[in-house]
Amino acid sequence: MPAVVVVGAQWGDEGKGKVVDILAEHADVIARYQGGNNAGHTLVVGGVKTVLHLVPSGVLHPGKICVIGNGVVVDPAVLLEEIDRLRQRGYLLEDHLLKISDRAHLIMPYHRAIDLARERLRGEGRIGTTGRGIGPTYEDKMARIGIRFADLLDEASFTELLRSTLEEKNAYIHALLREEPFAFETIHEQYVRYRDQLAKYVTDISVFLTQALAKGQRLLLEGGQGTMLDVDHGTYPFVTSSNTVASAACTGTGIPPSRISCVVGIAKAYTTRVGSGPFPTELNDTIGEKLRQDGDEFGATTGRPRRCGWFDAVVVRHAVRINGIQGLALTKIDVLTGVDPIRICVAYEYNGKRYDHFPASLHVLRHAKPIYEEHPGWHEPLSEARTLEDLPRNARRYIQRLEELTETPMYLISVGANRNETILLRNPFHV
Repeated sequence: MPAVVVVGAQWGDEGKGKVVDILAEHADVIARYQGGNNAGHTLVVGGVKTVLHLVPSGVLHPGKICVIGNGVVVDPAVLLEEIDRLRQRGYLLEDHLLKISDRAHLIMPYHRAIDLARERLRGEGRIGTTGRGIGPTYEDKMARIGIRFADLLDEASFTELLRSTLEEKNAYIHALLREEPFAFETIHEQYVRYRDQLAKYVTDISVFLTQALAKGQRLLLEGGQGTMLDVDHGTYPFVTSSNTVASAACTGTGIPPSRISCVVGIAKAYTTRVGSGPFPTELNDTIGEKLRQDGDEFGATTGRPRRCGWFDAVVVRHAVRINGIQGLALTKIDVLTGVDPIRICVAYEYNGKRYDHFPASLHVLRHAKPIYEEHPGWHEPLSEARTLEDLPRNARRYIQRLEELTETPMYLISVGANRNETILLRNPFHV
């Protein structure tokens, strides 16, 4: 049966939470495959806002099984707090509805300390990390000194790993970062408590998902961040510390590529990014501020104001190619109401050369000038639209032009924050 991947087609914050929530109605299992609690997915159902950081966005549908894959790095304290908040509202009341990979790596207190200290020392050259310890945890994973849930569940292994790793980390933290070292006993006691609370959810996710697909269950795979924050394919080094693209859904859950039936890319009707790094279509003017305020463009995780700009077709074409996106979900087109004219970036120009594909060079990106098309805007509110025909003519023309520039059809159009403020054009589970 089908496995559908949902991936961000810009710099994250595209509205993946809402799209996953909508598609979760048609799925049996929803799995998060990478990132950590640096990602925040916002859902609005019945006017009630829910922000999720680790639990997949399908959790608000009763009876759906939510999976945290091996590609995710997990802060146990954040996860337990999130579980508690959801249970208070009547979700995740049955233990079998949440599963955590035994191969997922744990964020430790020293990871957060290293993350914050490094960013402080970078000064004006800081990357813009959330300081949640995500990057240092992935570093330890690649250095083969990370601690996984499987290790946490084995007391002897956990004690040995923590003791040896902490000795190295404390030397680095004290000598180079000039921070206070950590006590073994404090961390050990804390994580033993986490083990007691989370052990019941831990299992081999690859086996579980393979069996679920064999039974004919539908799988929805959810990524964090977006393509342009991918450590290989994004605006390096201003990226996250994991692969955010669709192929990471396989490595991050342990299912083979042959099981992926469809990839859906999520893109805003304009562009935003959080933190540092190049942003060719950024608007540092009244229009940019209007988009920020009308679109509530403030980070779900950090509260930081997002940088706003025009839709960048160069970025989304890059995402379509890298991910193999078959259909787009366009979000926040309602925020463009009242903006007239509306611009679309179709290419870049630098030093007399036109760039139709996204360049790797930071120097080019920092100095590239967007080549824009102008399109007439609209002033009618969109939140009541439930079909394409309900949209103003100029909104329909804008959508059609985005399809042409990205060479990708629209599967879904979001016209408001609420779950029901959506035009579903094609169900990816039926592709």
